[in-house]
Amino acid sequence: MDIATLRSRHPDHWMRATAIRALALDAVAAANSGHSGMPMGMADVATVLFEKHLKFDPKAPRWPDRDRFILSAGHGSMLIYALLHLTGYEDVTLEQIRNFRQWGAITAGHPEYGHVSGVETTTGPLGQGIANSVGFAMAEEHLRARWGAKLQDHYTYVIAGDGCLMEGVSQEAIGIAGRQKLSRLIVLWDDNGITIDGKVALSDVTDQKARFAASGWGVFSCDGHDPEDIDRAITAAKASPGPAMVACKTHIALGHAAQDTSKGHGALTDKAQLQAAKDGYGWPGGPFEVPAEIKAWWESLGARGGKARAEWEARLAALPAGKQAEFRRIFAGEAPAKLANAIRSVKKAAAEAPAKLATRSASEKVLTAVNPVMTETFAGSADLTGSNNTKTADLGVFTAEDRKGRYMYWGIREHGMAAAMNGMALHGGVRPYSGTFMAFTDYARPSMRLSALMGLPVVYVMTHDSIGLGEDGPTHQPVEHLAISRATPNTLVLRPADLVEVAECWEVALSQKSTPSVLALSRQSLAAVRTAHTNQNLSAKGAYVLAEATGKRRVILIATGSEVEIALKAREALEAEGIGTRVVSMPSMELFGAQDEAYRKRVLPAGPVRVAIEAGVRQGWDRWLLGERGREGKSAFIGMSTFGASAPYERLYKEFGITAEAAVAAAKAML
Repeated sequence: MDIATLRSRHPDHWMRATAIRALALDAVAAANSGHSGMPMGMADVATVLFEKHLKFDPKAPRWPDRDRFILSAGHGSMLIYALLHLTGYEDVTLEQIRNFRQWGAITAGHPEYGHVSGVETTTGPLGQGIANSVGFAMAEEHLRARWGAKLQDHYTYVIAGDGCLMEGVSQEAIGIAGRQKLSRLIVLWDDNGITIDGKVALSDVTDQKARFAASGWGVFSCDGHDPEDIDRAITAAKASPGPAMVACKTHIALGHAAQDTSKGHGALTDKAQLQAAKDGYGWPGGPFEVPAEIKAWWESLGARGGKARAEWEARLAALPAGKQAEFRRIFAGEAPAKLANAIRSVKKAAAEAPAKLATRSASEKVLTAVNPVMTETFAGSADLTGSNNTKTADLGVFTAEDRKGRYMYWGIREHGMAAAMNGMALHGGVRPYSGTFMAFTDYARPSMRLSALMGLPVVYVMTHDSIGLGEDGPTHQPVEHLAISRATPNTLVLRPADLVEVAECWEVALSQKSTPSVLALSRQSLAAVRTAHTNQNLSAKGAYVLAEATGKRRVILIATGSEVEIALKAREALEAEGIGTRVVSMPSMELFGAQDEAYRKRVLPAGPVRVAIEAGVRQGWDRWLLGERGREGKSAFIGMSTFGASAPYERLYKEFGITAEAAVAAAKAML
């Protein structure tokens, strides 16, 4: 690549883009860690995007009608940090750039949502950003249909690399986007042909342009170092009737000795080579120095967005007060006041007329009451609508023809679904929930982890939550999946026992602002266990005394979900023998663990033997059996230690020993 020619053709653009390259080189060298090559290669594309196309205001980073810019290739984080610093985001100071990848700095190795203004999503696990972007674009389409283009009218731009496009979730994402004709979604592919191991050809021969075209995308190309060609391609992409991909042919680590090599992917720290690259660029500044006129030009781009934002605020202010308040509420993630009343009504009706019901069906009853009053909910299922029971009659269906619809047929794309739900939550204005079988947590897991890491109140409706699904067998019977989700920080696992608890758990999940929830729901019908109405949300405590011992308390049975009725049957048998037995329903270990010591002590006092009953593995239960005043030798677990089997669920519970009789025997053996 002839750097001198690039400099001479577009001298002003060249120096502005080189500010990104220089900051990336300096920060990575100072940290002795990081990825220099991608920011150097994509600096021209990013400069044109920010100058010619992106609608943003550094003074209002959360402005609801801004364009969203997603760096899917998150390892190249110095690209976005440089852009944010140059355009005037107050928190991305030069000191933060100097402390790239260091303790206490917001400029982490990969961009982290919530740490840095202007970082729209946490990226680094490749493919996640492009998959998130589908949710961003869906949210924009839906909200534009609901609120009008005066309030929601923006694009989502993504920079993705070869690695992002190799990850399987990218295919799920582009398939969804193509089917939905998300014309406000534009992916800028950093087509540099290099991965960590070497040339892309070592591991892949995919024709990416043909692949995107086959998935319903408009496909465009440009020289990724020619600003006029970049502008032409992005302009054409914006006019596409569906989502668009722009193949930007670039050179990784442009102008450095490591250009076009796998070494250029990583940290370029050799001082002589670094200086030689800067000299070749014609860069006048020393380490972390940006000439004043170049910094001023970048800041002018940021200032430009202030006018557009002020005009938008005037349009919002012109709405009736009630609509303004509703718009602000949904973007603040606040539950509506009517939610509590809707939940109480469901609980009261359930207590007055107890019925045997699968908790997946109970969930549908709750959603039927909730969705009309919480109109920002956006539902879906990974091709299991009739099994997950996530669709209610009022939702309509989100399609290219009806953007007001609030139900999404995701197809068999658990990972893409979860990633897109993250994008919706990040965009704001919608509250997504969607379902699949709990065993397929495995397929959705990388995005579920990022929900927790970013603090997104996404709700995962995981039905068929145990061996209780029966004949489909061990491939579909989750045994370790409750433990997997419980082991994930900042995740609420909610496993309700009946319709009343389902209603309470939904109220908890829909009231969260910074925590995802996993609702574990049964396929099989369960007996009602809550038959006395109370306005109080007992499940919000995580665990509570469901049935008390009639005499001296000698046994405490702790159970969740479908096993609570087993615990009640075991209590009946023990009480018949004069053994005082308390039953504790524990729909959420996380919520119970968050209660104060006094409350936990009242629910789980010292003294009685303890038996936990759950159709899953023991992992996670020892805190409540051996800790919290429990004792070794005075506690037992009734559950799974192997995979399941294919048979009717009643036979499975008997064969695996998850029965009232087994609980009784375990308790009596310890007395």
